[in-house]
Amino acid sequence: MAKAENKTKPEPVDPAAMIAAVEHPQRRADAEVLLPFFTRVTGWPAQMWGPAIVGFGRYHYKYDSGREGDFLITGFSPRKSYTSVYILPGYRDLSEPLSRLGKVKHGKSCLNINKLADIDMDVLEELVRDGVAYMKANYTTAAR
Repeated sequence: MAKAENKTKPEPVDPAAMIAAVEHPQRRADAEVLLPFFTRVTGWPAQMWGPAIVGFGRYHYKYDSGREGDFLITGFSPRKSYTSVYILPGYRDLSEPLSRLGKVKHGKSCLNINKLADIDMDVLEELVRDGVAYMKANYTTAAR
């Protein structure tokens, strides 16, 4: 049986061009802040993953089932209703820093932010750095 290919993979699109095309003015303005923020915090260049996710770094995973692939370590996506910020891995207890972050909805590995003014950017930096450090310590990682 053929292995399923990841739907979200690196694309040769300029992240700044994608951000410039975001229609919602708040999402576009926040993305213009997040692009240099993630570049500074991670030390990695931005890479588009699919048509709408700006990713930083990549890691290789392999499941017990044999499925394996690469995925972004961290990043963001300016969605229509909110900006998603991806913090991997999402299955650890991050309740303490999340309690200090501000107004945000979150799932296992993403934060859904209405606007950056609602959150503490220093705490976001703490979360991103923590996620990157964990991924580097536990997976094979690369800048691209």
